[in-house]
Amino acid sequence: MARRRWRATEYRGISSAPPRLVRRSVQLLIGLLLYGVGIAFLVRSDLGAAPWDILTLGIAQHVPLSFGAISVVVSFLVLLIWIPLRQRPGAGTLANALLIGPFVDLAFLAIPETNLLWLQIVFMLVGILVIGFATGLYIGSRFGPGPRDGLMTGLHRVTGRQIWVVRTVIEATVVLLGWLLGGIVGVGTVAFVLMIGPICQYFMRIFYVTLSSDPVVDDVAPASVEPTRDILQVEQPAI
Repeated sequence: MARRRWRATEYRGISSAPPRLVRRSVQLLIGLLLYGVGIAFLVRSDLGAAPWDILTLGIAQHVPLSFGAISVVVSFLVLLIWIPLRQRPGAGTLANALLIGPFVDLAFLAIPETNLLWLQIVFMLVGILVIGFATGLYIGSRFGPGPRDGLMTGLHRVTGRQIWVVRTVIEATVVLLGWLLGGIVGVGTVAFVLMIGPICQYFMRIFYVTLSSDPVVDDVAPASVEPTRDILQVEQPAI
């Protein structure tokens, strides 16, 4: 019996149709909303924030702007660096830059500050888990990487350095700058760095949306198609 060759167009052709577009758009927006909630939990833990959020917290010590407003400003400054790197933003890139900051500020209204260590630990773990879940949603929607993710992948392409090297240099730089400005570095920062990769990878496998432009897959049913290993390594949050 001849092996059937599944082509992308056979089961992915509807990716541009309204139902699939609506699903991807909703997935993107929910992902960005939850990303903001996750950041808020991690910051409220007061045990240390994610690398880019340390920079935001540091800047907040010196300017009369909210965390969310600073996050938006930093996002668009990072997008300026995309220009010499010849990176092209997608709809998800702009949505990331514009929405995550305000979502964080809204989440701060609902998530209280606390001095209870056990609650701080809970906030830290919830924050990391929610950020990982949200990353699977928003990156899996395939509308383009966030500004910080695009900076990482752009430098990787231009310099030829491995992703982990580029990411380490970028995040070490922003952590140092944020810390010098007064940002919070702590056990939460270490926990985020160690845990976020595996969590993102797990949820990206669940929420990754296949598109008609994806490569042809031999003898693979639609439901079992997953993002490739390279994509999982690259499309992880640098926030």
